[in-house]
Amino acid sequence: MRWPMVEGQVLHRDEDRVVLEDPVVLPDGQHARRLRLLSARPEHQVAVLPLLEGRVVLTERFQHATRTWHWEILRAAGVEGLADTDNAARQLQDELGASVSELIGLGQVHPDPRVLADPVLLYAGRVDSVGDVVAAGGVRRVWTVPFAEAEEMALTGLITDAVTISALFRARQSGLTG
Repeated sequence: MRWPMVEGQVLHRDEDRVVLEDPVVLPDGQHARRLRLLSARPEHQVAVLPLLEGRVVLTERFQHATRTWHWEILRAAGVEGLADTDNAARQLQDELGASVSELIGLGQVHPDPRVLADPVLLYAGRVDSVGDVVAAGGVRRVWTVPFAEAEEMALTGLITDAVTISALFRARQSGLTG
């Protein structure tokens, strides 16, 4: 059974996001309101797991919502007019100074479907080197670790970003670990 959908009230809109408050009727007949966060742009968010000679390139980035630093892979909204794969390759170049030798699709994930409406498209990108790192967007540093160490960081809680953990899992399942 699908819930009746009524477009909600826009609570906030900026260049990146739209926050809606939707009226809903729950399966038991009760009426409630739920928040929903949408992208303000039609392009998908794209996340890229950079792979350098069997190692994973992680960025340490400050995230406003949690008010702390997180180890994670590259992730950004796509640029208008570019294909998703071109957006993934562009991120590698723009943020790591790396050119991609191979781009592998890893599917999509919904990081928090309770609130976030849009999927994130996952890619792994094989790179030959990492160049000058752009410290924009809250990046403090870049760290290259063996694939197994990145997985251990996820298992022990050093990596808590759901998109990064999903990309690591999907890369392992796709045989991209070596």
